[in-house]
Amino acid sequence: MNKIDSKRIFYFVTNACQTIYMFNNPTPTPSNEQDRLNSLTELDIDYLDLHDKFKDLARLAAKIAGTEISMINLIDSFTQWTVSNYGLTLEQMPKDESVCQYTITKDSYFEIPDLSADERFKDKFYVTGPAQLKYYLGIPLTTKDGNHIGALCVIDSTLKALSPEKIELLKLVASEIMSRFYFLKTIDSLKHELTVSQEIQKKISHDIRGPIAGIIGLTTLIHEQGESNKMNEVLECMQLIRKSGASILTVTDEILNGDRPVNLKADTLNLRLFKNKLERLYLTQAVNKKIKLLISINERNSQLLFLKSKLLQITGNLITNALKVTPENGTIEVDLDLIVEATNNLLKITIQTPSIPEDKEKNYEQRQSTVKKLVESIHGQFNIICHTGKGPLTEVILKQYYMS
Repeated sequence: MNKIDSKRIFYFVTNACQTIYMFNNPTPTPSNEQDRLNSLTELDIDYLDLHDKFKDLARLAAKIAGTEISMINLIDSFTQWTVSNYGLTLEQMPKDESVCQYTITKDSYFEIPDLSADERFKDKFYVTGPAQLKYYLGIPLTTKDGNHIGALCVIDSTLKALSPEKIELLKLVASEIMSRFYFLKTIDSLKHELTVSQEIQKKISHDIRGPIAGIIGLTTLIHEQGESNKMNEVLECMQLIRKSGASILTVTDEILNGDRPVNLKADTLNLRLFKNKLERLYLTQAVNKKIKLLISINERNSQLLFLKSKLLQITGNLITNALKVTPENGTIEVDLDLIVEATNNLLKITIQTPSIPEDKEKNYEQRQSTVKKLVESIHGQFNIICHTGKGPLTEVILKQYYMS
């Protein structure tokens, strides 16, 4: 057999082995993937602002395991977000590149004694690059309803083996991480309710004091004038009293129906801050996929405040879905605007993608329907507008109260 034939056989066998491996080891996806993503969205997490709140638990995990590195990762449909870490600075990486994508398919833990000897990971940048990582053990982060939204992992550049006792301790740390997520969500909800309550009190004082003072003044005037009151003057005062009373009833109805605008300082964004957060979260992903992500805002209203509740999850899902169906060298255009109206503001988010290949349309529509449910849960509008020669234009409109 000559050298050329030997090379051909080598490449044939190598390619065949790779094909068999990919067939037998597809990208892992939990069976309850949609429920898992919904649980993650419900926590309404800002991936960029949690490092200090969890760094003690990340450090504790590394000390328990005796590893150089530990990370607390949350995983959505496309990205692994490192919300806190010890020993390695990292904010995000594609889900398909991660080891933790396998951990969230397990109910107990996932361990790789040597990443460099595992076909799934041996060519990954964290194995072949400067970090030269070898050992990995991950514990799923599980919600109250049993969905794995991420993983606590411990990693080292040397070969290791953890005892069952240490693995159990790491599970306790993972449980504490989830408790802290729920605690932070509860605190945020209480802060929001307290702020709303305080603002309602202020508005009651402001909006009801005036009409009541007017009623007292008019009735005092009628009483003091006594019999000298003329009928037309009394009727005029009665008309003013009726209007003041109607004003009080209107304010009361608005409060009882939950329609009273509130002036919130915490948990707010403006268009400029919103754009900056989205760029920090998703520009790297777009660059890695060789996609141009353009985010524009209406500068005229760029400083007006609005609530950020679930906005990062909604817009993040929209951008992620667009990244999945956009080919290399394609462009995704995101436009953010705040439309000022007489009684409230409207936050308008539009995302234009290129034409979607037929084989990806169904999955894209399914993912968008999930975002639609999220938008409608906070009483927003969700529309997909198709253009000839272009891909779908997704439009989300959310009602926002005035804020100073």
